[in-house]
Amino acid sequence: MDKIKPTFSKGGKLGFLESTFDAFETFLFVPNTTTVKGAHIRDCNDMKRTMIMVVLALMPAFLFGCWWTGAQVGLEGFRAFFYGLVRVLPMVCVSYIVGLAIEFYFAQVRGHEVNEGFLVTGLLIPMIFPVSTPLWMVGLSTAFAVIFGKEVFGGTGMNVFNPALLARAFAFFAYTPSMSGEAVWYSNWTMMGAQVDGITGATALERLASSNADVLAGKIDVASMGYSPLDAFLGMIPGSFGETSTLAILIGGAILLFTGIASWRTMVSVFVGGLAMGYLFQALGVTTYPAWWHLIVGGFAFGAVFMATDPVTSAQTNKGKYIVGLMTGALAVLIRVVNPAYPEGMMLSILFMNALAPLVDYFVVEANISRRKKRVKLAK
Repeated sequence: MDKIKPTFSKGGKLGFLESTFDAFETFLFVPNTTTVKGAHIRDCNDMKRTMIMVVLALMPAFLFGCWWTGAQVGLEGFRAFFYGLVRVLPMVCVSYIVGLAIEFYFAQVRGHEVNEGFLVTGLLIPMIFPVSTPLWMVGLSTAFAVIFGKEVFGGTGMNVFNPALLARAFAFFAYTPSMSGEAVWYSNWTMMGAQVDGITGATALERLASSNADVLAGKIDVASMGYSPLDAFLGMIPGSFGETSTLAILIGGAILLFTGIASWRTMVSVFVGGLAMGYLFQALGVTTYPAWWHLIVGGFAFGAVFMATDPVTSAQTNKGKYIVGLMTGALAVLIRVVNPAYPEGMMLSILFMNALAPLVDYFVVEANISRRKKRVKLAK
């Protein structure tokens, strides 16, 4: 790398590819550069290595998603895992190829370093999509998220909205039939010379919403999500590729908390906010099922652990993290219950709070300044 570096530096034959070369070099080796102005921390863990830790934290949910995708169509053991892996790998490749190509292009045009944030975003996007999503839709959604969710704001660290969720939001509102409904969870594919097909039906959230409406209408006596709470917690329910297993997600969350990458304030607050809103609706008689069911179905756990804790789009102050987390969880359950046509509310809840997070931080800081001014007056 040191020998060919002059070729890619300014003045070299391929100097116009300096940003691209720098991206590969810093991915393989710890950069030997230091900051020259402003507040800084001297540490060997740069942004790329921080992002790789998040990728490792995603692995439990990813590996479970591979196995469960195959298990849903009747396969067992390694055949089930291999089936799921083969189904999701093209989605991962498309996500990374499209996203990194755009990132590299903007870095070259601007003469900046290649942003590292897409190391995580490129894996998150396939994990929050149904495995049946067409590849062209994954690529188009990724391009929209990177261009309009990141690059127009200046790249990684400057974006207002979580890019992965923005990709899902684009696909959901532009191609709704491919993102929700019973037909989404259908699989029909040939593997190892054998025809593999199966259908899983509606998700637990869809069944929960419809059964709750039937209870309130007096058609049935007890609301049901169609699956046992244990199955929902372990992840043996229909859903997006990496969002079904609450257990695997919590293992990943423990890794994020142990390494200090994610904020426990935000993570815990999201669960508390969702649980509190669920109990409120239960007490008012609006819902007829246990409030904690909300935490183990849909994308609630995945959003709380990997999306709401995004350090760029979430609150920066400690009090702000509590506020944003509580509001995110409460709003997600509110959308689920109030809008029966849209049983999953986590995506919209996080995106909405992404927009409000800077305002929350502003009022937290202003309140702190006001308290300090009062203490100064008292001291005088």
